[in-house]
Amino acid sequence: MTQRIEAVVFDVGKVLVEWERDLPFRELIPDPAERAWFMEEVIPLSWHGEHDAGRDAEEMIAARSAEFPDHAHLIRAWLDRFNDTVPGPVPGSPELVEALHAAGVPLYAITNFGADTWAGFRPTFPLLDRFRDIIVSGVEKLAKPDPAIYHLAQRRFGHAPEAMLFIDDSLPNVISARDCGWNAHHFTEAGQLAAELRAHGLID
Repeated sequence: MTQRIEAVVFDVGKVLVEWERDLPFRELIPDPAERAWFMEEVIPLSWHGEHDAGRDAEEMIAARSAEFPDHAHLIRAWLDRFNDTVPGPVPGSPELVEALHAAGVPLYAITNFGADTWAGFRPTFPLLDRFRDIIVSGVEKLAKPDPAIYHLAQRRFGHAPEAMLFIDDSLPNVISARDCGWNAHHFTEAGQLAAELRAHGLID
């Protein structure tokens, strides 16, 4: 490793916390086939992504409920029960955050997260207090892998891109960060991340 890493930048979903977006609907729609149809046709990931990109949740719910009036109560549950889609931390990741923090490594985050869902989730996860700044796509109306979000992060965080290590579970996000000059780690599990952090001399 020739480049000295000054700061570590985490994604949140599927890196720090698990995310299973159908979890509350397993109770609300017990039939697996019906639930799969609802997830794929009524609230598909692309629709959820509109919230991550900055669209207002209430506006989204109203428009979708008009399109699927028989499912309006379930569409509402997408927002009201969002925190139920986060069953807990990714195994091993909080320990790495704490180790980096104890070593004095500046910590930041860039997350694709809706402004409304972030407001409800953020207080439930105090580990995020370890982070000096967090860029939330829905607040900025910029979402990964758009290079603009990495340029914004570089300005906000105050480190050169080559001096930051970005960690994300999405390969397109990792590739975009690398194209912007960042070091980036494609996250699959905490053990591999720990090995890279040690290779950079960031933790023991």
